[in-house]
Amino acid sequence: MSLRIAVVGVGHLGQHHARLLASMAGVRLAGIVDTKPGRAEEIAAKYGVTGFPHLRDLPLDAIDAATIAVPTVSHLDIAMPLIAAGIPVMIEKPLASSLADADRLIEAAARSGVVLAAGHTERFNPAVVAALPYVSNPRFVEVHRLGTFPERSLDIDVVFDLMIHDLDLLLASVKSAVTSIEAVGVNVLTPRTDIANVRLRFASGCIANVTASRISREKVRKVRFFQQQSYLSIDTAAQEAEMFRLVAHNGRPRIEGGKLDVVRDEPLRAELADFVDAVRHRREPRVTGQAGRNALELATKVAEAMEAST
Repeated sequence: MSLRIAVVGVGHLGQHHARLLASMAGVRLAGIVDTKPGRAEEIAAKYGVTGFPHLRDLPLDAIDAATIAVPTVSHLDIAMPLIAAGIPVMIEKPLASSLADADRLIEAAARSGVVLAAGHTERFNPAVVAALPYVSNPRFVEVHRLGTFPERSLDIDVVFDLMIHDLDLLLASVKSAVTSIEAVGVNVLTPRTDIANVRLRFASGCIANVTASRISREKVRKVRFFQQQSYLSIDTAAQEAEMFRLVAHNGRPRIEGGKLDVVRDEPLRAELADFVDAVRHRREPRVTGQAGRNALELATKVAEAMEAST
């Protein structure tokens, strides 16, 4: 039986939720919701489904799950009635606009016994998937996430828009508590922070230097891990990864390595497929609501550190 999934919010990202779900085996796109006049009907018409101007118009007994890609400030209001109705949801990052809201979502999902997934697509990037198994107690991590000025996500600053992807990735790979944060942010083109740099120290001793910008002239998505006798580099934009390591050869040290095998895929497709499988088999998604909350908490601390430095 096909899993009936609705998409709430079909702006820049949500329209791709609809596109991918409409073409996914074992899934039936069961409705589109968007408050922008005519938008829901426009996207729904592409896939032969019904569009609704408000969530209250969507018959909840006609869906098995939903994805939410509305502005962050509306995540709680949209997700809570769905969760209360026993409907699993995947919420685009950041999970919520505050830690208190994130806690409410997690608690509600636990009470209802439904899947709550956080939309951190970088975890599903094929280059990340190929490289992470080789990350082992890194000592230094360098991250650059630079993008051109967007026409979206300007309701949140660059830390919650872009950097949060890498904060989530660091938490998943370093697997150690953050013990100190130094951060600086600059408002260049908007009233919110457009470029930010943060230096994180972990209890393991690892140091991470993370830069995020939405005012660069070119797109850069690179993560580099430096660890004992090995080096890993990930280019998430190109979906490429490479590893070099020090090995003994005839009693002499030698550097070996090169590109890792990466099976190309659209990260959002892989993320939605994981959500569908989690709902179908009643298991935890790869990125849980708690993981989304952890990334939000670290992003909040980074933003607070930036505020304190001004």
